[in-house]
Amino acid sequence: MSPSQEMGARLTLVCIASDGYSHISMKPSRIFSEAPGIRPISTPLSFGIVVLMMKTRVLALAAVACLASGIAPAQDRFRDVMLPKPAAVTAGSGALALDSTFAFTPSGDARLDAAVARAIRRVEKATGLPHAGAGNVVVVGKTPLTLKVAAPGGAVQGFEEDESYKLTVTSAGVEIDAATDVGAMHALETMIQLIQAHGDGYVLPAVTVDDKPRFAWRGLMIDCGRHFEPVAVIERTLDGMAAVKLNVFHWHLTEDQGFRMESKVYPKLTGAGSDGLFYSQEQAREVVAYARARGIRVVPEFEMPGHSQAWLYAYPEYASGTVPTDIRREFGVSKFAIDPTRPETYTFIKAFLTEMAGIFPDEYVHIGGDEAPAPDWKTNPKIVAFMKSKGLKDNDAMQAYFNTQILAILKGLNKRMMGWDEVLTPGLPKDVVVQSWRGVASLAKGAKLGYQGVLSAPYYLDAMKPAGVIYLADPIDPAAGLSSEETARVLGGEVTMWAEQLDAHTIDSRIWPRTAAVAERFWSAASVKDVDDMYRRLGPMSVELEGLGLTHLQSGDAGLRELAGTEHISELRRFASALEPVSFGERYKEQKTNQLTALDRFVDAVRPDPSNKHSVEVGINKLIASPTDKANAADLTKYFEELAATVPEVKAQMKGHPRLAEISTRADQMTALTGIAQEAIGYLSEGKKAPAGWKAAATAKLAEAKKPSAVVRFIFLEPLNKLVAAVQE
Repeated sequence: MSPSQEMGARLTLVCIASDGYSHISMKPSRIFSEAPGIRPISTPLSFGIVVLMMKTRVLALAAVACLASGIAPAQDRFRDVMLPKPAAVTAGSGALALDSTFAFTPSGDARLDAAVARAIRRVEKATGLPHAGAGNVVVVGKTPLTLKVAAPGGAVQGFEEDESYKLTVTSAGVEIDAATDVGAMHALETMIQLIQAHGDGYVLPAVTVDDKPRFAWRGLMIDCGRHFEPVAVIERTLDGMAAVKLNVFHWHLTEDQGFRMESKVYPKLTGAGSDGLFYSQEQAREVVAYARARGIRVVPEFEMPGHSQAWLYAYPEYASGTVPTDIRREFGVSKFAIDPTRPETYTFIKAFLTEMAGIFPDEYVHIGGDEAPAPDWKTNPKIVAFMKSKGLKDNDAMQAYFNTQILAILKGLNKRMMGWDEVLTPGLPKDVVVQSWRGVASLAKGAKLGYQGVLSAPYYLDAMKPAGVIYLADPIDPAAGLSSEETARVLGGEVTMWAEQLDAHTIDSRIWPRTAAVAERFWSAASVKDVDDMYRRLGPMSVELEGLGLTHLQSGDAGLRELAGTEHISELRRFASALEPVSFGERYKEQKTNQLTALDRFVDAVRPDPSNKHSVEVGINKLIASPTDKANAADLTKYFEELAATVPEVKAQMKGHPRLAEISTRADQMTALTGIAQEAIGYLSEGKKAPAGWKAAATAKLAEAKKPSAVVRFIFLEPLNKLVAAVQE
């Protein structure tokens, strides 16, 4: 492990005392010598021999002789890498050796038995155990796995479902107690996260986990209207959601850019409005079944009355006046809107929603309702006359009238309506759920008015904010002054993945692993907000997610190989790891993206919030606070030296590859910035002053690097500014 690779890594020595366990965390460089092997640990404490075994989710310590206070070795104790963090955890004594696959007696509950079978297969894969029943030899499981589940849960899962569970691991076996199948599925995910290496094999440390979610609504929305996502993408996303205990898949199925859900009643919706990219009814049912098998609800969204250009291109007779001549290729807010005054409009929508109710069993249907300026409502004489006759003073009142009609249709189908902030108008019935993209203040306002709500505003992934920022955004704002009754109306939150600038090749890297961090915010106690600890656990979780079939780690390399036209991208990979995409708005402003823009540039190959971003920031902050920490200064210096060393090779690869050549400015800046960083580290760590004018020159180069270029930004620019500011002249 090179110093640059270990920037984000730490070894946690788990030492057991008679009254519990403690953690001593340090970097690998504090343990390993420059050559392979062991060197004395730079700490006043005295340790014995340390043997490390690194696996996909494993950092196990064998034979640690701990401290002069008499703390005993801890080879198989509970090691907390769980994400989301459970409500209560009690470490036991000993461990369960995983030297045989699990022995499990089928319950007869098909959904539960299938979930157990999937979990056992994952355990076998993680531990190298033979698969029971595979090949010509039947492998008999010997490790007991006992499930005690009170009931399967609702035929149609709702937000009132009991998702609690108790997981008990002893040296004799594993027992799961849960109220429903869904709780048992969560317990299985936790069990898999607990696997750790021990000696030549693997164990589950003895532990008891009592767990339940903080919020009932823990969602992820994917916009499949602007860019279509194949079923395989949706299903691997559902696997990832289940791993981090999210339970609502909000499927955004219609947009100005495409109508993605097949209707046999109105076939032109996809025949004309989809470019041939849509989900058949059979595929939609498959997704619903796949989600239910993993304890996840599917809430469909059909945008109306705005964001409806694809609707109206297919069926122009329901337009408010102006008729679209194609589906929309540009992004932004469209002027087209459904005519809310004609009875035929509601006949049309009722027939469609009735058809959809037979495909999507969830209680909720999302109608969108956002961003509907509808200029035709102000100019179409028939609509103006209708508004006057009904006493509707403006477009907001007209949309409220429309929403009331749709609500009646949905109630007739035994459905509940959900919409974005704009549906919250005077007189809106209290059984409508409001999803807030405007922020916690809007959500709190709705709660005080009696409406249940879901927060999405801080969790817009296309803003490209790091996991550590969105992790700290809470659905409940303490400053809002909500009563206990009002607080209960906040059902939870949803991560939102808008699709203007992503496709099937890049979507995973935009969703994961940042969504796993937000999943902890929705599941765990409000007091769980240690960002450093979250990042410590997010790394192993990211690897586990890739093992489920997600491509967020590997897709970047594939993109870089394509750009460079070679398999040899080690230097380009390191170079790219110091850059990340700009936000949706910044990219749109610079590149003028639309639905037909090719998403095959350097920006599409780099990840938001790459794994070393937080560790570099932590290292720089630590240097500013403790300049005499020579090991930290050496780590940082090595990191920036290795980045600087990538530039010649990257520049060579740019020749003959125009799509790479666009980052030439960033390559020049990389040389300048890494030089500034090394100089600043030297001045601070050696207690020296910089020459007169150094800070002004460095600051000017940092300001230049902040300007737009190739729609990517340096991950270390902000902490580097702080580092330069800390240097004295």
